[in-house]
Amino acid sequence: MTANVLQLNDVRLCRDKCEVLAGVTFGVTRGEIVALMGPSGSGKTTVLRLIAGLEPFQSGTVQVEDLALVGNGGNSRNTLRALRQKIGMVFQFHHLFEHVTAVKNVWLAPVHAHGVPFREAVRRAQELLAALGVEHRASALPRELSGGEAQRVAIARALAVDPPLLLLDEPTASLDAARRSELRDLLRGLVREGRTLVVATHDEDFASACATRVLRMNNGTVSSQD
Repeated sequence: MTANVLQLNDVRLCRDKCEVLAGVTFGVTRGEIVALMGPSGSGKTTVLRLIAGLEPFQSGTVQVEDLALVGNGGNSRNTLRALRQKIGMVFQFHHLFEHVTAVKNVWLAPVHAHGVPFREAVRRAQELLAALGVEHRASALPRELSGGEAQRVAIARALAVDPPLLLLDEPTASLDAARRSELRDLLRGLVREGRTLVVATHDEDFASACATRVLRMNNGTVSSQD
């Protein structure tokens, strides 16, 4: 039997009296790569941010496995802390910490935010960098990395606490055609390992080649799927 890793029900969000999300409802089954597509301002990135607990919303629910977020600020710190064990997020511009090495970017949060023992976190970080093909850049600072290398380090960081759900915001934005193909293969590999992915993207070719399902957003809601 398949199981939904993620379920959004009638999620609504307003900012300064402007409706940003107008009743977003969709589910994502374990092992899917779901692409969120739509014009700028349609709400794709906002959806990712509120799934990750980074954006409050007024009403509706977001369910990640057995954990539920509710609207109107009704989520405790313990709920948000537990959520971050279930979700990894890769931002469009990576947001790596510029003053520390690639490997420290990966182990920093597990040690200081999740209480993972230092040696275990470092070992996991090194294994992730190796699995993603950037172990040779472990001692490099973010400014010394290429765009593709920085992205892989950011993915390693998102996977550091072994979350079942991975969110990616415009992952192909700074990549050439060859690197997009590498990313597609990488994401498919993550799904084979049992992960579920939700990807916000403008890249029709990438979504067609990579996604198991495409949800199209417009005016703050899911208007269609294919």
